[in-house]
Amino acid sequence: MTDPAPAGIRPHRRKRLWAACVALLAAGAVGCGSTNDTAAGSATPAPRPTVTVSVTATVTETAEPEPAPTVTKTRTVRKPGPTVTVTRRASGTTGTSGSSGGVSSGGGTCSITSNAGNCYAAGQFCRNSDHGATTTTAGGTRIRCSYSGSAWRWTYA
Repeated sequence: MTDPAPAGIRPHRRKRLWAACVALLAAGAVGCGSTNDTAAGSATPAPRPTVTVSVTATVTETAEPEPAPTVTKTRTVRKPGPTVTVTRRASGTTGTSGSSGGVSSGGGTCSITSNAGNCYAAGQFCRNSDHGATTTTAGGTRIRCSYSGSAWRWTYA
């Protein structure tokens, strides 16, 4: 059973189209089948380039000094509040355990620093862990964490 011809193509034109496609396919297969890597008329293949790779490795080792020993001193606050631990490093800087240094730019040292590592100033709020503790400001003035006006604040000692 044959399909009816589409509206714009006549049956004899479809046969010619198939014949042309088959002829092109055959010509392409014949043309692709005879490839030759050697030059025409010579029996030896063409020379290929040689690749040479040079690798040079350099290793540099840097020595780092050993960390200095840490001395920990615990002092007990007489007023209600927690125990405050002060850590002194061998280089002379001070800070609370877990902070990154406590040397102030004003020449004094503060033994209790904020979570960001800064010295406290009078009037700032105290952390719960600092209630009743005493430290110094960046300028060296002594301040104490005391209950004042319904909040724990750093006040001049």
